[in-house]
Amino acid sequence: PPRILTLEEPVLHMDHCIAFAVHGNPAPTLHWLHNGQVLRETEIIRMEFYQQGEVSEGCLLFNKPTHYNNGNYTIVATNQLGSANQTIKGHFLEKPFPAVSGLFSFQMQYTPKFLCVDSKAFPFQVSIAVGLAAFACVLLVVLFIMINKYGRRSKFGMKG
Repeated sequence: PPRILTLEEPVLHMDHCIAFAVHGNPAPTLHWLHNGQVLRETEIIRMEFYQQGEVSEGCLLFNKPTHYNNGNYTIVATNQLGSANQTIKGHFLEKPFPAVSGLFSFQMQYTPKFLCVDSKAFPFQVSIAVGLAAFACVLLVVLFIMINKYGRRSKFGMKG
């Protein structure tokens, strides 16, 4: 019957790889389960292996996996004499948002400093920003008028 020799946690090479080696005579057929469900091969997840005598070695490859790909991966090897399986946990990315406790309520575990706004200081900061913008606009208009008015005179009384 088949025997699973090795099953390793995902490692990043070119793609993420869950390496495995299976021994069996006759050669076993291999398939994978993800959290107990049959795993279909897609452009993101595919299995590559080669047969060397009675040993099949290969990888379950993940191309840019996300947090949806986290979970338990089970390799199942089957031939006419029996079957064997082994499970390993695959963790690729953290969830981008914390768990949802209600329909529209989120629990923030970490709030970055730039998101913390003091409600008393906010109107003052806005008024400073608006004042600086208005000052810059007035300064540009004055410079434009001065360049147009005094920039046309020839220097040293020379006529062009």
